[in-house]
Amino acid sequence: MFSSFTFEGNLYDFSEAPQRAPIGIFDSGVGGLTVLHQLYRQLPNESIIYFGDTARLPYGIRSQTEILQFAREILTWMQQQHVKMVVMACNTSSALALEAVREEFSMPILGLILPGARAAVNSGKRIGVIATAATAKSNAYRHAILEINPNVQVWQVSCPEFVPLIEQNRIYEPYTLQVVRSYLDPLLQHEIDTLVYGCTHYPLLAPVLRSLLHSHVKLVDPAQYVVAACAQDLDILGLRNTYPPLPTRFAVSGCPQQFAQSSLQWLGYTPATEPVQLTNVTFSSL
Repeated sequence: MFSSFTFEGNLYDFSEAPQRAPIGIFDSGVGGLTVLHQLYRQLPNESIIYFGDTARLPYGIRSQTEILQFAREILTWMQQQHVKMVVMACNTSSALALEAVREEFSMPILGLILPGARAAVNSGKRIGVIATAATAKSNAYRHAILEINPNVQVWQVSCPEFVPLIEQNRIYEPYTLQVVRSYLDPLLQHEIDTLVYGCTHYPLLAPVLRSLLHSHVKLVDPAQYVVAACAQDLDILGLRNTYPPLPTRFAVSGCPQQFAQSSLQWLGYTPATEPVQLTNVTFSSL
């Protein structure tokens, strides 16, 4: 089926059929699997390379300089894999690095903030955002939401414990419920009608969040909307794949076995995962 492609060291040559090149996705860990799920659902013919920067998670406690450097290294590796587009399946990277790397790389790069903000404004007028410390501090969601509609109200909460709890598969422990309640209380006091997942890990907490939220509160998952934007861009660029996809590749900077084990409950299978040693890159703007 793919006899026209050559395979050498995990590199495919898609020069004769660029629409069949993969889409790259990256996150600090398993959170980006929520974006992967949306890609499977909305764009089932697309081949995908998923990268988890597990050696350096969580991203939410990192500085902007660190996040930008991480994104540059990952995007350089993605470029070497001949991807046709990259989705930053990480709100922290989207908030702190997207604008810079779009100017430095020729391939289309999509982030989560703007699609999530548009969906939030369409959902309600009293909007809560749960996010990593770095994303909350950046005010990226607040700025994007208020730029679209200055008449809505926005409250943000930093949730630094969420990613470690999710990566450690502790979602249904009593302690996690206690942590979630403590983060949600300020938003509940503001009587929010919409809650935005400001981190791709957080939809994995949906059962716990829903148990504490009022039934009328709408949950907004930016992953759904960034993939819809991805589909639109593929059509505009003439890069949508109409052939059967290649198997999804999973790569990590940390322990492949740990990622594979953590991914099992979200994917329904244990993915074959390869270790990747990223190369330090330097850009003139540094």
